[in-house]
Amino acid sequence: QVQLVESGGGLVQPGGSLRLSCAASGFTLDYYATGWFRQAPGKEREGVSCISKSDGSTYYADSVKGRFTISRDNVKNTVYLQMNSLKPEDTAVYYCATTPKLGSSCSQSGYEYDYWGQGTQVTVSS
Repeated sequence: QVQLVESGGGLVQPGGSLRLSCAASGFTLDYYATGWFRQAPGKEREGVSCISKSDGSTYYADSVKGRFTISRDNVKNTVYLQMNSLKPEDTAVYYCATTPKLGSSCSQSGYEYDYWGQGTQVTVSS
């Protein structure tokens, strides 16, 4: 059974950092492309970052480039999203999602992903 569990969200002040984790069970994550998405109240879901299954190439949305870093630990079967220099506009529920279907790339479109976690709340506020 494929399962993704996010953790690491919370309340942080502007300029602070958080590291989100996406732990996988029931499958081997390095054979899957994995993406991080977020959705703020009243806004559409946004693709934040993703990592491919093959060479681990990465993608970042312009809004987070230079501040967020995605990585994968194949031993722990976990994908991480390190978020630095957080801004109030980063406040959202963050989801990880994965699919075995993408080849050597990943996608910022949520429609490309088959399995989703339950989400973790990130709130950036003073």
